[in-house]
This record gives sequence, structure tokens and C-alpha cells, in this order.
Amino acid sequence: MKNTYYFFLFLIFGCFIKLAAQERPPINIFTHKDYDAASQNWSISQAENRHIYVANNKGLLEFNGAKWNVYESPNETIIRTVLALDSLIYTGSYHDFGYWKRDNYGQLNYTSLSEALKVEFLEDEEFWNIKALNSSIIFQSLDRIHIYNTKTKSYNTVDFDASITSLFQEGTNFYFQSLEKGLFKIESGKAILVSEDKILKENVVVNVYSHEGYPLILTQDNGFFKLINNQLLPWDIPANDILFNVSVFSSVKLKDKSYALGTISNGIIILTAKGDLKFKIDQTNGLSNNTILSIHEDLDSNIWLGLDNGINCINLNSPYSVYFDKNGVIGSVYISQVHNGMLYLGTNQGLFYKKMRGNDGFKFTKGTQGQVWFLGVIEDTLFCGHNNGTFIINDTIATKIADVKGTWQIKPIAENRSELIQGNYEGLCILHKNNGSWQLKHKIKNFDLSTRYFEFVGKNEIYMSHEYKGLYKLKLNADFTEVLSFSLDTDLKKGIHSSLIKHKNNVLYATRHGVFKYNKAIKKFKKDSLLSKLIDENNFTSAKLVSDSRTNKLWSFSTAGIQYLTSSKLSGEQKIFTLPFPEDVRNDVVGYESVTQISNQKFLLGSTTGYVIIDLNRLTNKAPEVKINQVQVSRLNGNNQKRLADITQELELENKDNNIQFSYSISEYLKTPKPEYRYKLEGIYDNWSNWSTEGSVLFKNLPYGSYTFLLSGRVGNQTTLNNASYTFRIERPWFLSNLAISAYVLGVLLFSLFMHNVYKRYYRKQRERLMQKTTREFELRELENKQQLMRFRNDKLKEDIENKNRELGISTMNLIKKNEFLSSIKQELESVEDSKLNKVIKIIDKNLNNTDDWNLFQEAFNNADKDFLKKIKSIHSNLTSNDLRLCAYLRLNLSSKEIAPLLNISPRSVEVKRYRLRKKMNLPHEASLSDYILEI
Repeated sequence: MKNTYYFFLFLIFGCFIKLAAQERPPINIFTHKDYDAASQNWSISQAENRHIYVANNKGLLEFNGAKWNVYESPNETIIRTVLALDSLIYTGSYHDFGYWKRDNYGQLNYTSLSEALKVEFLEDEEFWNIKALNSSIIFQSLDRIHIYNTKTKSYNTVDFDASITSLFQEGTNFYFQSLEKGLFKIESGKAILVSEDKILKENVVVNVYSHEGYPLILTQDNGFFKLINNQLLPWDIPANDILFNVSVFSSVKLKDKSYALGTISNGIIILTAKGDLKFKIDQTNGLSNNTILSIHEDLDSNIWLGLDNGINCINLNSPYSVYFDKNGVIGSVYISQVHNGMLYLGTNQGLFYKKMRGNDGFKFTKGTQGQVWFLGVIEDTLFCGHNNGTFIINDTIATKIADVKGTWQIKPIAENRSELIQGNYEGLCILHKNNGSWQLKHKIKNFDLSTRYFEFVGKNEIYMSHEYKGLYKLKLNADFTEVLSFSLDTDLKKGIHSSLIKHKNNVLYATRHGVFKYNKAIKKFKKDSLLSKLIDENNFTSAKLVSDSRTNKLWSFSTAGIQYLTSSKLSGEQKIFTLPFPEDVRNDVVGYESVTQISNQKFLLGSTTGYVIIDLNRLTNKAPEVKINQVQVSRLNGNNQKRLADITQELELENKDNNIQFSYSISEYLKTPKPEYRYKLEGIYDNWSNWSTEGSVLFKNLPYGSYTFLLSGRVGNQTTLNNASYTFRIERPWFLSNLAISAYVLGVLLFSLFMHNVYKRYYRKQRERLMQKTTREFELRELENKQQLMRFRNDKLKEDIENKNRELGISTMNLIKKNEFLSSIKQELESVEDSKLNKVIKIIDKNLNNTDDWNLFQEAFNNADKDFLKKIKSIHSNLTSNDLRLCAYLRLNLSSKEIAPLLNISPRSVEVKRYRLRKKMNLPHEASLSDYILEI
């Protein structure tokens, strides 16, 4: 409805909306909830340790870059002024002034100088300013000026008979104003009138500076005046129109000679050294409050603002500057372009423009209300791709040339400079230049998919990326009237926020899985290892790539920062640089990120709330320093009461004090990037932790032992110069102390001695009983030994018998083998008809029938089984010697085949002998001869 309202105004009045256009530096905003104190902040200063100190209604605030600390005013009054000098923090309040000093525990302790000097205060005397020169510290109240010398410890006052508005320091000169009397200068401890001009009597002086050798006086409501030869002259500068309409409350001169002016209700105004307006920042474009009570420039040229409600820090030297569209009139910037000295912004609200030079605001381009998708310069003509069609932008005039819904992108056709191809919601169209005017020629047939990304890879070949469907390859006819064929590339994964672009004549397809380059030789996309580093899968937000043809930079985006690929001018080596600019700070239009070069090394990035300008020339590589601020110790099972430890020396802790918390910081005050820390605790956790923005870590229930806490930090890509460390030791528990261990050893020794005596008596009696028992057992054992000896002898006999049996078996087998061998020789010889061999055959027969072999066998058999032949002879007296011989072989459980060579007969003859032997023994038919003989 809001957009409709604006568009209605455009149509009725036919005019432009003009929007104030001012890019501002990033601003860190701290509310009273952030620092847990009162809202009003009267003075700001920075100490040598880079900590920021603020005079607050509740007390003294300290900010180390990671944590705010509040030190309440000792006399429970408002601290109005603060000055950090060397290691001391001077403050002034109601009826009190003094300094704070840090102890070895990281705490600030207050010393009241006014009490030590026994100052007698005037009625309601309150201190509003502190200045320093050499060894003199100057405290200013509304009634008088107190001067304290830190070397001589002397003290004196500059009394004045009227109210002192404020104290100013310009180099070694100190000025103060008294309304109705004029401007004075302090010399030799006395007030010397400088000017009693009516202007200085009637206008509050905010500050006094030196300009071209003369005092330059800033008033609250009437701007600057120069004091030349005791004559007050207005400083005629371009910013006077602004200064005459504001009320200035605070002011400082910055290091670059420019002036920062804090107003009562109009924010901060920064003027150049010549008085031109540089910035005007208020609550509408970044500040949290319009009333600036105090200003301080820190060591890094950040501008700290003590506000009526909160604290702001302006990163004046940041490489980033922001255009913040607080009212949402411009909307989200999707695309930008610089053309003919004009900056154009394509947003979801329409097309806006302004001149690159000057402070003119953005104006709306009539007729372009709605979503702008594309801005591009082709043949020196600016084309605008819009939700409602295609426009040509001529300076401030938009002319529609194609009434086609949703123009995503427009590209030239290399072979025909009079035609362009554009991607739309429903496919592709051709634009034609006729008589110097561009117009829609026709829609390309046979393809109706939304074509946001497309690139030529051949004369009539196009790749088109659809983030929900994937990558398509299209083949068109020669005159680009229809798509002849299209196919989906199944080798590549589709993905949300994917992109397809051409960079340095290479077609690139990017998804969250990497960047793929088109290989013309094989006509396929292949993953490129270097380019894929542009896509951070762990911090993925979008695979949108932006190619800048003028600088040859290729940009990518992640949640952690921005990356760009560039080539070295000398070597041509490609390298990726990372800008630590997180997505939650830059507020990308995710999937529609844009980068446009607006000058040399300045680039414009679109965002959901306007845009950001990055100046690469202002990127610094200053290495920060990390430090441990406090160490707190507590007990796990205690009352959670914490105590601070001395951070200047090694810590010795009792065993129960095994919870230890480290607070640390990097005193850098950029909105982006934020300081990050990692740590390890050697002795238990020897690996570095992950990076974190937390400025403290708590280790609980640590075991006893020695530890070293190591701390490292980084700001963006720059790691700290140092690694902070702290060593401590946790004592052993009481039951493992040296005294306890000695007691344990002594107890063991005494117990051992006692048990020795007990066992000695016990074993003496036991020995006597054992002697008696042993005697009886000895007698029994002797009897057992005799029995055992008999068993040994029996076993020996059995062993001898077994050996004899083995010898008998071996002898038998040798006889069998010998007779078999002789029989086989005999058979071979008998087959040869030669009478000369008969003699040899007879010799063989004689050896086969040799009774010596039987006698040897019989002797061996009798040794093994000497009673067998006698037994069987006594049972069967009719057996012959040959029968006994057969029985002996059967007793050895030999088969007929094995017996045959022993008897020099055939196996059949052995069977006949066995039959006759059964007859002689009168064995029944069913009885086994071998079993019978074995059983005897």
C-alpha cells in the first residue's frame, strides 16, 4: 500500500521524488543496556592502552573492545568529565576531582586529589572540563579553575568573579569564556582578557581553534568567527547555511584538520578544513540520538560520540561507507550502473538516479515504478530490464522499447551488432535496431522457461541456468527465430542461488558445490579448483558471481565476507582476496548481489536497505594486539563468589579454587570486522579452539597441575602481533600433599613392622606344627616312592616290550620287502629264456627259503612275545614248525598278501595254509582264525 501511495503521487504530480543522498561511515551503536549504566554521557577519552573511558551519569565507563565495565562514582555523583593521561584516568564530578589507576588485578581504583589536597569547594561547585599540559592537570568548574602539578604536587586556583562557561585548549594556550565578559586566556596562572566583543558576550563559545595563525572561535548558534587583530570576523564558509540553523554543543578538531561538530538536536556535522560539508549524520541515517554531548577522536581516527541517550562510534577511516534508506523509499538495491556521470540504482521500487559529483539526492525516474532486474550499457546505450518490460534510459528519461514481462538480462549478438538477445520470464526475445531506435523484433519460439542467466558458447549455442531445474543447452537456428533443440545437462547439479556468467571470455557455472568452467574442446563444464575457492560451502549464502570487465575482478559472497579474484599486472598470477565484511552487516539481497565500479578502487554493493561503497585503497593491514585484562577465580561447589587474580605474576591456587575465567580483548572499535579470539590451555587442552567473538572463557573443575593459557586474536584477515599468555598452577588436594604422602609412607612402614611381628610369631608356631606333619608325610612319601619305583620298573618293562614289538615289526617289514624284491627279480629272470640265468634263479630261491631269516625273526618274536609259541604248541601239539611260523605271522596281524613273500608262496597258497591250520585247530566255521590267534 505504501508503494502504491508513492506511485499515485508520481502519476498525479508528474514529478520526481528527491531523496537526500549521503553515504556515511559505519557506526557502532551502544545503548545504555549494552554498557549497563545511565543514558547520558558527558565526556570521552582514550588511554594509552587503547581503552575508551566515558564520563556517565552513573560513574566511569570503560570499554576494552570486548566488554564494558562500570565504576560507580565514589561520592555517588555524576561524573561530568574524563581525561586519560598516561596510565591515569582523571575525572571530575560534584565536589570532587581525582584519578583512577589500574592495579595488578585489572581493576581501576580511585584516588581523590581534592581530598588529598584538602580543597575547600565553593557552593555547588562541579567540574566540567579537564585539560593537561606537560605536568599540569587543569580542572575547570563553572566557578574557577584548579591547577595541579603532578611533579611538584603543588596546587593552585585561577579565581574569577563571574561564571566560567567552558575551558578550551589550543596547543599550549588555554582559553575560557565568561558570558557578559568575553573570552579570556590563562597566562602565568592569571586570567587575561582576549576579546570582549559583543558576540562573545552574548553567544556561548563551544571551542577555540587555531586557523591560519589566528584563533578560530566556534559559537553555539552563529557559526565560526576569526579573531584577527582583536577584531572578530565571521568565517565565511559554504557550511554556514547549515550552521546558522543548528545549535552546536560540542566540537573537536580532527587529525586531518577537519572539524566535528556535535549539535543539540541535529546530530553530528563534519566539515573539511576549508569549511565544506563532509558529513551530516543524524538519527535518520545512522545515529541512535541527535543530541551530541561530547566528541572524541581516538588513535585510529574513530569518532566517539557521547549522546544524551547512548554512545556511538563512527568509523571515519573505514573502507566501507553506507547509504541507509531508513524510510524505505528507494527500497532494496538489486542492480546499479554508472553512465555519463550519473549513478543509477535499480531497486524493487523502480529506477533512481543522481549525479556522481555533488551532494544532490536521488531522484525517481518517471515510469519505472516496480522491480528493476537489469542495468547495462551496450553500444553506449543504457538498457534497463524491468518487471514491466525493457527500457532505454537517456539521462533522466526512461523509454519503453519492449512490452515483454520480466526482462532479466540483455546481451549483444557478436555476429550482428544491430540485434540484441534478452532473457525474460517466458524465454528469449530479440531486440532490433531500426533507424537508430531499438525495438522488439520477435520472441524466440519453442522455449518458454524463465531465462535469468544465459551465455553464448557458440554461434548458435546457448547455455541457460535455471536454479530450480538445472543447466540447459539450447541450439538456435541461424536467424534466431526458434530453438531447434534443448537438453538438460545431467552432469551438473542444480542448486538454489546458482549463477551462469562470462568472465574474461570463459563461461562459468557456479553452485554451492563449486565453480565449473566450460571447456570448448570437450564441450563440457569442468570444475575449476582455483575458481571454486570463491565458493565457501561452510559459510554459503549464494553462488552468485559478479564479473567486472573494467577491473577484471570476479566477485563472490559468503556469510563471512566478500571474495574477489584478480590478476597481477606484472605476472598475471590469479589470486583471491577476502574482505571481512559479513552478510549480516552488509544486508545482501541474497541471490541478487551486485557490485559496480564507481571510480578507481571504489565499488558499490547493493543491499536491502540501500547500498555500501567499498574503497579498496583504504583497506589496512595493521596488526592488532591482544591482551588479557582480568583473571577471576572461584570454587565449583562454593557460593560462586569470584575473586580477581594478579595478572602480572604466575598464579598459585588451592585445589578447590579450580574454576578460572579469563577476560581478554583487542581494542579495535570497527563495526566490521569484529575482533575474534582463539585460545588453548596447555596442560589439558593442547589444541586451539575455534575462532569466537566472545571476550572471555571459563574453565571449570580443572584437575591439579601446571597450566599455561595462550590467547591469539585477529581482526578480519589480520592476526595479532602477539600471543598473550598466563601461567598458573593448581595445588594437589590435601590427601595428595607431601605431608599426606609422608604420613601414608610412615603408616605403611609401621603397619609393615607390626604385621612382621605378628607373622613371625604365627610362623614359628606354624613351623613346629609343620615339622611334626612333615615327619609323618616323609614316611608316607617314602612308601609312595617305593611304590612309584615299582611303577617305573613296570613302565620300563612295558617300554622294552613296545621297543621289541617295534623291532619285530621293522624286521618283519624288511623281510617282506626283501622277499617281494627277490620274487619280482626271479619272475623277470624266468621270463628270459637263457640257461645261464638258472643259476641266478637258484640263488634267489635259496635266499627266499633261507632259514636264517626265520631264525632271526623267531628270536625277535620270542623277545617280544616269548610265551606265544609255547602256549599255542601246548594247546595244539599237532602243529608243525611251518604251522607255528604261520601263527607267528598271524599274531603280528599280517594279511595273506604280506605273509606270502615271507613264506615264498603265493597269496592263494597262504589261504590254503590258513584253511589247513583251522582244520588242525578244529576251529568252527564262523570263528576267525586271526582273532583266535590274537586272543591267545
